[in-house]
Formats: sequence, structure tokens, C-alpha cells
Amino acid sequence: MQRRELLKLMAAVPFAGAAGRLMAAPAAEGAKLLVVFLRGAYDCASLLVPTGSDFYYASRPNIAIARPGMPGGALPLDGSWGLHPALAQSLMPMFEQKQASFIAFAGTDDLTRSHFETQDSIELGQALDKRRDYGSGFLNRLASVLGAGPLAGVAPMAFTNQLPIAMRGNAKAANMALAGSARPSIDARQSEVISAMYRNTALAQPVAEGFQVRDEVVRAMQAEMDAASRNAMTAKGFELVARRMARLMRERFDLGFVDVGGWDTHVGQGGATGYLANRFEELGRGVAGFAEEMGDDAWRQTVVVVISEFGRTFRENGNRGTDHGHGSVYWVLGGGLSAQAGGRIVGEQQEVAQATLFQNRDYPVLNEYRAVFGGLFRRMYGLSPAQLARVFDGVAPKDLQLI
Repeated sequence: MQRRELLKLMAAVPFAGAAGRLMAAPAAEGAKLLVVFLRGAYDCASLLVPTGSDFYYASRPNIAIARPGMPGGALPLDGSWGLHPALAQSLMPMFEQKQASFIAFAGTDDLTRSHFETQDSIELGQALDKRRDYGSGFLNRLASVLGAGPLAGVAPMAFTNQLPIAMRGNAKAANMALAGSARPSIDARQSEVISAMYRNTALAQPVAEGFQVRDEVVRAMQAEMDAASRNAMTAKGFELVARRMARLMRERFDLGFVDVGGWDTHVGQGGATGYLANRFEELGRGVAGFAEEMGDDAWRQTVVVVISEFGRTFRENGNRGTDHGHGSVYWVLGGGLSAQAGGRIVGEQQEVAQATLFQNRDYPVLNEYRAVFGGLFRRMYGLSPAQLARVFDGVAPKDLQLI
């Protein structure tokens, strides 16, 4: 076998980190966390619609979501906010059941407005005024803290082709994309060739564990496909992936990450219908399918946080789209959300008006993401100030009483 072919096969092995053992024991009595990253910066003002703002409707003559009660109007959440109508059958029922909340004016203080720069910055979770360590993502640091403390440890998993920056670090984390066929990218013979290369070396165990994780995921996906031959699923796209994620997280993994692309809507964004509405509908079906597949018991112990690198410009552009912005809206979902958060818009807020825009163009960031995640981690896992500082150095946690 040629060296180039060997390198290609090695790249297909599920990444298994650099140190430690992949722990399967749940942390904090079964607590599970899934972070969904919407890459491309979704237009949060079309999702969480500021229906109480006349300025919103003046700023978006072609793409605004109408007020509740009008054709194609937003679904009323409270006197100031509404939800995009494409989520009527998925996210809205969860909000009504107090299993969903939104954090308005959320995001990072990074001002580059570069997709890649800001995505990296968020996944790293490090101070903006310090040199970046690309080998230390915030979810990996969380896994290290949970595995090293009095808790039993967590099993991290990225449902992605490559290990994301958020999962890089000393804690061992697996990764594997769940879209498409359950057929492995390398067969048993090729797996044995790679294993033989590392036999009697320090990397023998990590390589073997990587293949073990791959095989477990493939078996779970194949079982789902076999069942579908008798009871085929009607959902497509992200919902199928989300249901696969749920089965794996329910049985084995405690800390998950997945990313969903296609949110950079500079042109032809649409309003109540159109491109963005279709993406919202798909994503909504996915998160609702994830919750259903988890089952009631596991869903009560699970928190899903949906984030994006930044928001988009408040005013529509000349192409009936929106450009790179600043503040965004985060989603928090789970069967165990608190009475203070479930079915509400939480976090610091302000009036949506021209005078309150950031740099006269965007939502401001009033709820910094590291502080928000820090407050959530403290509630989910009971972390001490010292442990939180290992995840987000120098950040005061913001307790939004999410759970």
C-alpha cells in the first residue's frame, strides 16, 4: 500500500484525543449537553421577531415577518416578541410546554465580523486580549474538568467529519459525522493495516479506541436503517441526523457538538416563506426530533444550546438579504428547564430601536456567551469557581436560572 493511501486511511480514523481515557460514565446524575453551532450567522431577527418594534418593520420593508394575526405573521410569544411561523409545528410546542427559551442580544464581543475568525473565537472560548491556544476548546476544557473532579466523568462526541475546535484538548473526544450511509469509510482489512502500523507503540491504544467508537456508531446507524425498511422515517436532512445523535447520546455520550451550515443569507433571504424559512423548518424538525428520540427521562436531563457566530444587520440590504452583524439570539432547549426560563425570553434586554443598535447597524451583545455558558455549567454540573475558571478564565458566570 502506498504511503499516500495510508495517510488517507489514517485521516479517516475517528479522532480520539491525546490523553486520558474516554469515559462512559454520566456526569452530574445523567446530565447531557448538546451544542448546535449554526455556521454562517443566522438572521436572529427573523427567528425571534421583535413584533413590538415599529423600527423593525420600517427597516425591513421586504423581508420582515408580519405581526401576529396577519397572513404569514409571527407566532406570539409575549407582547414584544414573536416566533417565525415556520416553527409552528416544532419549536412553538416546546416553548408552550416550557421546554424552550431564547436568550436575546447574545454573542461574543469579537468585532471582526469574519465568519471563520469569530467561529474560532467562540469555539476556543478564550479571552480576546490573550494569545490563542488552538489546542484548547471550551467544551474539551469542560470535559477535562468533569473528568478530573469528583464527578464520574463524561464521554464527549462531535457529530462532525473533523474534530471541531471546541472539542480540541487534553480530554479524549471522538468525532464522526452521521449524515449519509452507515457504511464505514474504511473496511475491516484497512482497519487492520492501520492498527498493525501502530502495534507496540504508544498510539496503539488510541487507534484501537478510535476504531471501537467508529464501529459502535456504525452499528447503531445500521440498526436504525434496518428498522426503517419496515417503518420508514418521513423526515429528511437534519432531523434524521438529530435522531441518530439522540440515540447515541441517550445510550453513551454525555457531551455533544454538531454544526449546521447554510445561514449566510446576503441575497434572497425571504420572509415568512423562502430560503431562510425552509432552513428554520428543517432545523426545528431536527431539534424536536432529537427531543422525541431522547425519551422523556433522558430529555429531562438534557440541555440543547443553539448558537451562531454572530447575528446579521438589522436593516435589510439591497438584495433583500442581510449582511454580517453582531448580536444574536441563542436557543436553550430541554425537558428540565426552570420555571424562570422555560417558555420565556431571558437575559438582559433592551428596546429594539435605532438608538439602541450597535454601531447603528446591529443588535448589541448584552449577554456574553462565555458568561452565559458559565452560568449554565455551574447549574448543570455544580462546578466551583475554580473549576469554572479552568473552562472560562477570568469570566464571571451569568446565572440566567436556565435549569
